Amino acid sequence: MKSARAYVITAPAIILATISFGLVSLVTSLFETSGRRQIAVARAWARSLLWVSGVKVTVEGLEKISPDGSYVFVSNHLSYMDTPVVLANIPVQFRFMAKRGLFQIPLLGTHLARAGHVPVPRDDPRAAVKAMTAAAQIIRDRGISLLIFPEGGRSHDGGLQPFKEGGAHIAIRAGVSLVPVALNGTREILPYGSGCVRSGAVTMRIGDPIATTGAQARDREPLTAELRSRIVAMLEEHPIPA
Repeated sequence: MKSARAYVITAPAIILATISFGLVSLVTSLFETSGRRQIAVARAWARSLLWVSGVKVTVEGLEKISPDGSYVFVSNHLSYMDTPVVLANIPVQFRFMAKRGLFQIPLLGTHLARAGHVPVPRDDPRAAVKAMTAAAQIIRDRGISLLIFPEGGRSHDGGLQPFKEGGAHIAIRAGVSLVPVALNGTREILPYGSGCVRSGAVTMRIGDPIATTGAQARDREPLTAELRSRIVAMLEEHPIPA
């Protein structure tokens, strides 16, 4: 566990890195509209956060996906460090489905909007469906991937919560495969409700893609159940520390 002195060093470094890369992302967005360069900047930011924090990530299953492919990645959600871990270690052009409130944060919100990430309203089901339809269109038009946390928020106790069907809905409409991702260790790095990032080890495991070719809207439930089942199996193989 880090000492108090280490926290004093790490926190300002994380803030400085976030501001610096945020400004670079903002400037970059003035010269291109695809969001690809901004994602490259965000990837560099994520790697710097992990390095500064002393977080070592082990990735398994990367060979199951193509860097040029389009997917809907579906992951469990334990911590705010989940996004940097995925962003730094999956070499695919992808965007995020993020709650609308994040788009209102200075610098971060500007980056999210200009890079092409998709805001999702939490309390408006009709608007949420529109957002998912827009996300599927983005995947088709730009040939990119999408990352979703189907639990709808971070787990308070580390347990896997029920999955919403949005990921399956988007993948079916976009005609791309669903990819289950299991994260283990991020909760220990940055616990729920804590502002202190700890050093440590994280495992990210990528499962076999689940094809949606020929799937219909009625298949969302079984596809979502299959996703959750596979993530449960991967987490049991790499159990979350007590």
